[in-house]
Amino acid sequence: MKNKSPRNTPALDKARVLELLAGGANKRDLAKKLSLKGSDRILLKRILKELQADGAIEGSPKRGFTKPGELPEVCLIEVTGIDADGETLAKPLEWGGSDAPPLIYLMPPKEGGAPMIGDRVLARMSKHGESYEARIIRRLERETQTRLIGVLRDAPSTGWRLVPINKKERTEYALDKADLGGAKHNELVAAEPRSGRIAGFSRVKVVERIGSMDSPKTISLIAIHDHGIPTEFPTAVIDEAKAAQPITPQGRTDLRAVPLVTIDPPDARDHDDAVWAGLDDDPSNSGGHIVLVAIADVAHYVTPGSALDKEALKRGNSAYFPDRVVPMLPEELSADLCSLREGVDRPCLVARMVFDRSGHKKSHTFLRAVMRSAAKLTYAQAQAAFDGNPHAGMDSIVKKTLADVWEAYQSLCVARGKRDPLNLDLPERRVILGADGKVASIAYRDRLESMKLIEEFMVLANVAAAEALEKARTPLIYRVHDTPSKEKLFAFSDFLRTLNITFAKGQVVQPGVFNRILSGAKGTPHEAVMNDVVLRSQAQAIYDPANIGHFGLNLAKYAHFTSPIRRYADLIVHRALIKAFDLGEGGLTEREMSGMASIAEHITITERRAMAAERDSTDRYVAAFMEDRIGQSFDARVTGVTRFGLFVRLADLGAEGLIPIRSLGADYFNHDEKRQALVGQRTRVSYGMGDALAVKLLEAAPLTGGLRFCLADAPDESPRMGSKPRSSMPSRRPGKDRFRGKKR
Repeated sequence: MKNKSPRNTPALDKARVLELLAGGANKRDLAKKLSLKGSDRILLKRILKELQADGAIEGSPKRGFTKPGELPEVCLIEVTGIDADGETLAKPLEWGGSDAPPLIYLMPPKEGGAPMIGDRVLARMSKHGESYEARIIRRLERETQTRLIGVLRDAPSTGWRLVPINKKERTEYALDKADLGGAKHNELVAAEPRSGRIAGFSRVKVVERIGSMDSPKTISLIAIHDHGIPTEFPTAVIDEAKAAQPITPQGRTDLRAVPLVTIDPPDARDHDDAVWAGLDDDPSNSGGHIVLVAIADVAHYVTPGSALDKEALKRGNSAYFPDRVVPMLPEELSADLCSLREGVDRPCLVARMVFDRSGHKKSHTFLRAVMRSAAKLTYAQAQAAFDGNPHAGMDSIVKKTLADVWEAYQSLCVARGKRDPLNLDLPERRVILGADGKVASIAYRDRLESMKLIEEFMVLANVAAAEALEKARTPLIYRVHDTPSKEKLFAFSDFLRTLNITFAKGQVVQPGVFNRILSGAKGTPHEAVMNDVVLRSQAQAIYDPANIGHFGLNLAKYAHFTSPIRRYADLIVHRALIKAFDLGEGGLTEREMSGMASIAEHITITERRAMAAERDSTDRYVAAFMEDRIGQSFDARVTGVTRFGLFVRLADLGAEGLIPIRSLGADYFNHDEKRQALVGQRTRVSYGMGDALAVKLLEAAPLTGGLRFCLADAPDESPRMGSKPRSSMPSRRPGKDRFRGKKR
């Protein structure tokens, strides 16, 4: 009789148990990891008791054990802020250690908006050195909220149901007719839980009717409510805005005779910046220019501690959607008294900058002034004038201003070229709505030289503000953008290797390094995807009272000064300038200076909230536009590779969606992270970043903003129409905006 071979089980002792307790585990998990049976389980129980008595571990058999000073694998955490890298920080809700709790980095969610400070989540923890990385399992705050946003559905077989707009919600809710509050089928509503169940579903009651899903205007409302963006101004705020009066020029530098002009998109809702330029008459600066950048003096109307101020801080910024804007300030200010309207006296803060003939700044000063815009121009109108074709009827003074502005810009481009900021080419989709509110077309925004001119003027004014305040030793909020992390650079290097491009992982990276790679890809099939990959390798720009510079712009000092109507960060910088240079009332207060860090954290989060809502709204409009194109084929390119499928972007429309891995064929596909590709195990067929594909649209879901594709030559699949209540598609494509923004 043959001897039985011994079990291949590691020796069970204290050292082995402690080794397996990294990250925490309960007794059942430990027994499973060790493949224990019978008497070995009793031995494990004794070892755990001894380790607990020795103080080597803490916890309980059911809840789980951890080493002292460590967090369990699954943990309740609370968001506490954002660090200089733009990473979201959190702390454990329970901590029994004698030292301070470890640092927790909360990874960005795959769907939905970023958690706000104070939000609590259940997260899966993984230890990295002395800190932890947390991935959201469930948002406790959202699940315990009393209000739920969803769409009402009425079906004869099931009765009334509420379908949540939250993509993570996999369940519906039931309603009695008495709880509808007058709402009808296909209406977007807010509901609150009620006790009891109907046909096994939790019961809710309608508390607010938001809008009909048959109305195109409801699309933006979904994103606004989903991300919790405030839409109604409190009565006290409206009262303060209505009581505001036009300024008088007393005590201000009078610039009304200077023909400053505003240059904005044709659909601009506010005008917070105006520009002028002229030759410097100083003989020592031959060929040099004087540039004026005038910015709306919001600080005159929004004073520290006022109702307007508190609401502006709460909102943090305006949010822009294809059909509306949710402003930071009431329209009485944002669209009127603070807006630099043509031919009307308006208060402003002015950056007066002097440049030499090569575009290098020689000096700058800040003025609190009154101005009168000589013209309200669109980018296209300014560009036509720059090209020598001004529109009929343009005033000769305005023509002269534009000619001088263009001449100054040419010299500034010389200095900009030497600075060599990150030069990404990322076309932006523009959703164009018709008179009926529905999507008429989707196109890429034109990238005119007039846009680059205004952007460069704004960048230089922002730099001047940061330099002036730092020299005056006045606290301010910087706009900072850190260098790419080693992990992102390693991933970037791995991708470049698949294209036979060398990228040394240990090098000191400057924006110019990326620019040379982008330049090499220009005109190749990989041009668009290379811009995407470079963008994803970047850190996210944030607001911070501590300066680390702006990597993308290749600037040592940078702050937001040019858009106080729509960004609270700029208002803080205005107040700092008023205080530093004794420019009158409305300067920075001691309370603001002491709370600068928390203000910076908060407005960074509100900015990301607005960006996420804007993206979601655009995605839903695009999905609504694509509903009529289900079954059609399109040329596309792979823009993202995940373990569950391919993200693709349509060449003509810029619409983005998912090809689920199950749609790639009968083969089993492995996710090669380094190559950023899905590779067939049997066929070795590979689909990777930048690959051109012919795809067919199978599903468009306006409720979630998702598009689902398959390969154009794949076997026919019954299309799932977007009118169905739920969709299994993830709608989030790989992240985009890292440091860009309107006028920087």
